[in-house]
Amino acid sequence: MANTPVWITERDVVELVSLPEAIDALKRTLALEADGGAENLPKTHLMVASNDAMHAIGAAVAGAGICGFKTWVNVQGKSETTITLFSLDDGACLAVVEATALGQMRTAAMTGVGTSELAPAGADEMGIVGTGKQSLPQIAAVHAVRPLRAVRVASRNADTRRAFAEAVTARLGIPAKPVENVGDAVRDAPIVTLITNSTETFLSADMLAAGSHLNAMGAIVPARREFTDDVFDRADAVVVDSLRAVRDLSSEFRLHFGADDDKWGRVRPISSLVASGEGRPGSADVTLFKAMGMGISDLALAIEVLARARAAGRGQAAPERIKLPPRLLT
Repeated sequence: MANTPVWITERDVVELVSLPEAIDALKRTLALEADGGAENLPKTHLMVASNDAMHAIGAAVAGAGICGFKTWVNVQGKSETTITLFSLDDGACLAVVEATALGQMRTAAMTGVGTSELAPAGADEMGIVGTGKQSLPQIAAVHAVRPLRAVRVASRNADTRRAFAEAVTARLGIPAKPVENVGDAVRDAPIVTLITNSTETFLSADMLAAGSHLNAMGAIVPARREFTDDVFDRADAVVVDSLRAVRDLSSEFRLHFGADDDKWGRVRPISSLVASGEGRPGSADVTLFKAMGMGISDLALAIEVLARARAAGRGQAAPERIKLPPRLLT
């Protein structure tokens, strides 16, 4: 199994790794990144409609001897994603991982890491804006690192947010309340998460409570925005998953920091906080964590899944690859 390329299904992924385990795996790989043992391939995308896009990201994790690529196309909120893993020893293909569930765990796990590093100790209430497929894992990730006693939910559709709040309580055991607007969701909340496809800002600095932490997890392409520029003025810590991806693709950050390298100097990668153990600044008013998605986080989880699949004998063996020269004539 260890030397044979395998196809790892969605079922394999969800049965092999839980979200709390994914958070731990991600922290281990982020520590490698901080020490130069992992590096991102710059994220690229192409808009294929006004709010649909195709994406490719990747990373090399030298500390694990593996590199790989994640590719997907998001069309009207639907996508099917795969990760292909290769050996850094000989370039051999190691696995193809069906990565829809893995992607949800990766995005949520990154929120878990950002929250564990930056949210106030003892924070136990959360406001979330957005009720799409990423939203329930987002709450679960926060709950894994800051046990929650209550969640408030805002979204555009009343029926959707009511059903989502019921799902939060049923699946996670956390009392959840649907509210009519963003202000009601985030008022006095020590933890706020944004996870939408909005193309217009809807959260301003004056909505955030003193001492709160904001996870901005939507708006991963330039066409999308979630929070207004004045949020930066209140943020005593501005942390991101990938500085390059944020500089290339986040409209919110590009509008505020522009091309000024000195201004960008206040933005820190999450890997540096994980490695240093610094945590939240003691007197912080607001902390901001922005994640665009990066290859290292996907690879962290895919590498963990592959190791567990090998240990458990999981995965479907791929056909033996026989290399042939191309046909040059008809």
